[in-house]
Amino acid sequence: MLKLAAAAGAAFSTLLVVLLASGASSSTASLDVAGAPTAFARRDIPPDYLRWYMDAAQTCPGLSWAVLAAIGKSESDHGRSTQSGVHSGENYAGAGGPMQFLAATFATYAVDGDGDGRTDRYNPADAIYSAARYLCANGAGKGGDHLRAAIYAYNHSGSYVAGVLALAAKYSAPTASTRGQAAVRAALRWLGTPYSWGGGNASGPTRGSAQGANTIGFDCSGLTVYAWAQAGTHLDRVAADQYHDGPHVPRDQLAPGDLLFFAHDPSNPASIHHVALYLGDGRMIHAPHTGDVVRISTFTGDPYREREYAGATRP
Repeated sequence: MLKLAAAAGAAFSTLLVVLLASGASSSTASLDVAGAPTAFARRDIPPDYLRWYMDAAQTCPGLSWAVLAAIGKSESDHGRSTQSGVHSGENYAGAGGPMQFLAATFATYAVDGDGDGRTDRYNPADAIYSAARYLCANGAGKGGDHLRAAIYAYNHSGSYVAGVLALAAKYSAPTASTRGQAAVRAALRWLGTPYSWGGGNASGPTRGSAQGANTIGFDCSGLTVYAWAQAGTHLDRVAADQYHDGPHVPRDQLAPGDLLFFAHDPSNPASIHHVALYLGDGRMIHAPHTGDVVRISTFTGDPYREREYAGATRP
């Protein structure tokens, strides 16, 4: 540790169940990056470490085992690193053990992970359980910005936070997390609601501005702000800013509730002009444009959407 409302009706409820059921199997841990270990994770993480990560995460409701694993990878390559301070001694910053704890920090958060009656920062089980306790004390179980702040507390580097979250997304198979399901359900409530430029906030549809001044409804980012607010997560108001409101998710790991972004130049996030919520099965729910309504549309295979797809974010 170097650091110190219109209801959608029964038909739409049925659709949601079908879409969510099409995802991966359920998780024992996370609210942010959830799911069973991917083939990549099983190749990269030693079996005993994988078990400790998954078990330790359950001591902090809402904390993903994959985040713990990504930190373990970043700090010591799951205990395989031969650098000083991993198996004995300390590194240049005074950190030691596979999860790289400072002695004083470990003493504060130490957990006897393997039940041998003592705590040792060089013992992988103790170190991993203690890391889970430290992250939890810093709010990691709350997800979103709290999770990012907890990882930053672990290692004061923005690039470290981004790297941990990106690796965690590769370690865990996507599932419809509790928060992703909540966001999807919230959006589905407003199917058929008019598009309104500038309309919508965390409380629901509103009168928009400019061409939306006479219409109560949502624009694309207003809908996603509302949907994720019902899941307990704040998003920036503008689509291009929402692109940075969470780790980016590879297309083959999309899960219901993830934000899909479309841009005039997909290689330039500043040109993002549209955002939608992924439903699963190649579909999305979104507020398309003036004159249209909140609707479910095909995403996969649509030439226009494929051409402008700029990536996805998991809030």
